[in-house]
Amino acid sequence: MNKVKVNSDVELKDRLVAINRVTKVTKGGRTFTFAAIVVVGDGNGVIGWGLGKAGEVTAAISKGTESAKKNLVKVPVLKGTIPHEIEVAFGGAKVLLKPAAAGTGLKAGGAMRAVLESAGVKDVIAKSKGSSNPHNLVKATILALSQIRDAYTIAGERGVGMDKVFNG
Repeated sequence: MNKVKVNSDVELKDRLVAINRVTKVTKGGRTFTFAAIVVVGDGNGVIGWGLGKAGEVTAAISKGTESAKKNLVKVPVLKGTIPHEIEVAFGGAKVLLKPAAAGTGLKAGGAMRAVLESAGVKDVIAKSKGSSNPHNLVKATILALSQIRDAYTIAGERGVGMDKVFNG
């Protein structure tokens, strides 16, 4: 993965994906806590996700945001879309991402939409298969985005020119 160190000048926007109320039953009664999944991004290819748990919703969200800022990844976004198609599975969730022409818009739902909007992807077609669990969907989407390589990276890894990458 392309880990990124956060600078204080980077403006990260946080986006709440899901809140879950968890109940612990003890002999004294029920104890409620909250778990929040948060995605942060600068809208220019830097994204991260975090999970915060606390007794109050606002505290869980702020913990999730702090956790997300520690797990930042750089993804290639070219002209508002992704360079190539990719399919990734994480747990029971499978995610398929396809590049789209300018003006298509973001065709994605749920947790995938939050991740892609935070990354700054404007034109992509996304499909989730299998589990719709937001935890695994967020992880699968970020894993898919982090595995995408642009043509410059591929040319550098192979030690060939750009024309060789496209024309064989």
